[in-house]
Amino acid sequence: MEENNTNKITKAKKRVKELKGFYTHLTIYMVINLFLIGAKLVGSHFYGTNFMGTFWHFSTFATPFFWGIGLSFHAIKVFHMNPFFSKDWEQRQIQKYMEEDRKEAEKYKQMGGGYGK
Repeated sequence: MEENNTNKITKAKKRVKELKGFYTHLTIYMVINLFLIGAKLVGSHFYGTNFMGTFWHFSTFATPFFWGIGLSFHAIKVFHMNPFFSKDWEQRQIQKYMEEDRKEAEKYKQMGGGYGK
């Protein structure tokens, strides 16, 4: 019983560490990208370029966009979200392969029992 509690505590600590890592990643993402966007916009004003032209330029949002993709994968891992292979999908695949095996076994039974006869 004590080993079971130790195992639960270890799993809970691991989960908290994963969540803390994700939220740290998210905070750093927001702070750095706000700084980069702000610096880009202030710099554009300093050099006399058009604010809206600079704001909508690809380079303004390239870092947040690509880093955001990585952050999304981190969130999917931490929160156990898998939009492509859900538990429902897994169950359907298991049922599908079990049904195929059952049909294959019935086919051999109808043919006379398979090997050895």
